Amino acid sequence: MDAKTQKSELTRAAIVGAGVDLASEQGLEAISLQAVADRIGLSKSGVFSRVGSREALQKAVLEEFGRRFLADVFVPAMQLPKGLPRLNEIVQRWIVRMRDVEARSGCIFSAGAFEFDDREGPLRDMLYGEVSRWRSALRRTVLQAIEAGHLRADTDADQLVSEINALALGLIHDARFLRDARAAERAQSTWLRLLSTYKN
Repeated sequence: MDAKTQKSELTRAAIVGAGVDLASEQGLEAISLQAVADRIGLSKSGVFSRVGSREALQKAVLEEFGRRFLADVFVPAMQLPKGLPRLNEIVQRWIVRMRDVEARSGCIFSAGAFEFDDREGPLRDMLYGEVSRWRSALRRTVLQAIEAGHLRADTDADQLVSEINALALGLIHDARFLRDARAAERAQSTWLRLLSTYKN
């Protein structure tokens, strides 16, 4: 990779990173080429030349947030054996990420779900796709735990995924809105109690 290409890629990464920060603070609709340009000291045309339209920037932000989320929560857990060890690691890492990242800067997925719940369009479709893919991956992990005999054979995978998601939404609400310093600790206790109702 030549120096010019590398510089261009680093600039694009900085643009998208600034967009992630802005969306975390103010929502996806707050993203504009000008707002991001102002954050990193570029011209609006400089941002446009690297990412394209406002919608393209919003999509790039969703992709980057999803990449970071998977890198922190899902990918490391794949090193553990299939079944309960992997499922537990995913949930534990999710709780830690919510405590250390989203509690401070906001969760684009959860905030975006409320922001776009009554709107139609490509951005909502993309957000829906990102969230759905994550939930599908979580569901596969639950099914693997059932197949391994770690969870009861009659476990409803969709129900458990819904409960885990509700736990995460409760954590982000309590940590950010209520500013409860013990929100992650409570979520951890909730997870262990929930898990005990499904384990063999």
